Formats: sequence, C-alpha cells, structure tokens
Amino acid sequence: MSISRIELNDQTSIPQFGLGVWQVPQADTERVVSDALEIGYRHIDTAQMYGNEAGVGAAIARSGLAREDLYVTTKLNNNRHEAAAAKDSLRASLDQLGLERVDLFLIHWPLPTRYDGDFVSTWETLLELREAGLTTSVGVSNFQPAHLDRIVAATGVVPAVNQIEAHPYFANDAARAATLGHGAHVEAWSPLGQGGGELTDPAVTALAERHGKTPAQVLLRWALDRGDIVFPKSLSKTRLAENFDVFDFALDADEVASLTALDKGAAGRQGPDPDTFDWIPA
Repeated sequence: MSISRIELNDQTSIPQFGLGVWQVPQADTERVVSDALEIGYRHIDTAQMYGNEAGVGAAIARSGLAREDLYVTTKLNNNRHEAAAAKDSLRASLDQLGLERVDLFLIHWPLPTRYDGDFVSTWETLLELREAGLTTSVGVSNFQPAHLDRIVAATGVVPAVNQIEAHPYFANDAARAATLGHGAHVEAWSPLGQGGGELTDPAVTALAERHGKTPAQVLLRWALDRGDIVFPKSLSKTRLAENFDVFDFALDADEVASLTALDKGAAGRQGPDPDTFDWIPA
C-alpha cells in the first residue's frame, strides 16, 4: 500500500498517514510499533512527554527497514524549553530512538504563561538543531494563530507543520487557517476524538454504512480528504490494520462538508486550551 506524501515548505515530504503512540505504555510500545510497521505504517509520531521513545527505537531496530523508508517525529518536553535543555533533550531522544537524526522535531506546547512567555527563543533553538543536522525538519504543536504570527515575525521561518487538535466536533478552524495561511501543513491529533461521541454520531455512522466502512475509517478519511496529516493510535493489531484500510475510498465534497458541519466550536475541544495550558512535568 502506497501512502501519499505531502510536500512541506522546507522541500522535504512527509507521509500523510502514520501511527501515533500517545498513551501507549512503554511496555507495549515495541509490540505496537512493530505491528504497525508490519502492516505497512512508515510514519511514527512520538514525544519526549510520552515516555516511550525507547520502545519506538527498539521496534525500528528490529524491523530491518532502511532508515530512509521511515519517518520519525518526536516533540520537545514542556520542561525543556531553555536552549541548553532543548539541545540536550533532543540528543537524549536520539539515543532512546537509536537514530542519528529525527525527521521532524516539534515544540510540543507553546506554554505562553511559562518561561516569561518566551517561546520564540525555543523556536530559534529548534532552528539551530536543524542546522546541526539532528533533525531534518522543525515545526510546532498546539500553536494558536497569535503564536504562529509571533515566531514567524521574529525569525522569518515558518514551521513545517503545526500539530493541532482537529476532528469533526472541533474543526479548530482558526488555528488551521492560520497554519495554512503561513504555508505550513496541519497535522491533526485526536482525529477520532477522545470519546466525545463522533464515532456514534448519526452523520458519521450513515456515511460509514454508505461506504461499507467503520465510523473510525470515515473520520480518518475526512481528515485525509481535507489535506491533514493524521496518525491514529491503537494497542490492537486488528484495529491498527483497520485504521490503515482507508485508501480505497474517498468522501465527496458534500460528505466532507456534512462532517465539517458537526463542529461545536470551543465546546467541542477535548484536549487542553493552548492559550492556558501550562503543565510542566516534574
């Protein structure tokens, strides 16, 4: 199965579909990632905060796949925003992953109420890490329009991607429009929601019946048809295979619009608000 790739603004490309390992326990990570790679996944999205980079690395090592056939993302932990700490943390991540470089390194959260509101210097540090060859591309996650405007105005460099919460109940249109407006691509986290009800919504189940697919497959197809990059997760190999089976159908414009119309605005947000989220791990 050939997964479509999206051209990024730094002349690299990224597989549009991958595996996310948020909340995958370290003890299960090697198995889950190995199952995904066996199915055909080639894009793995992890983070320092997830605590499972070592499991991702072990699965990559045992896969026998060529490095150029894999796309690996990790993200900067919230307690590592200062320059020296950020640099050390990426080197530590590379050790955990067993890699000489990652394909994409992201600021996980902007934390505008922490570090004296200075996420610009953190962005500048990521640019230095790219120049040092420790990551091929750099981007951000959970950045609001004002956050994007600020780092681009300060550095002149647009992130390759902005990874944001996006699903039919929370289309996150303002952040999505700002991301695309700057020339970055949207990565949609939690594309299936987090138990918010999309999987049983009549609009979703009707489309699933029409296409002979599951509600989860319809939600993933909606994100793909909008042009977003997605990386659903599962601990089950059966479900991993089901999530991967979304390349033999498409939603038409009216069907995409019918799901987009489910948007509840801020009431549909299921994760933290990036303007106020300030959690720092111990």
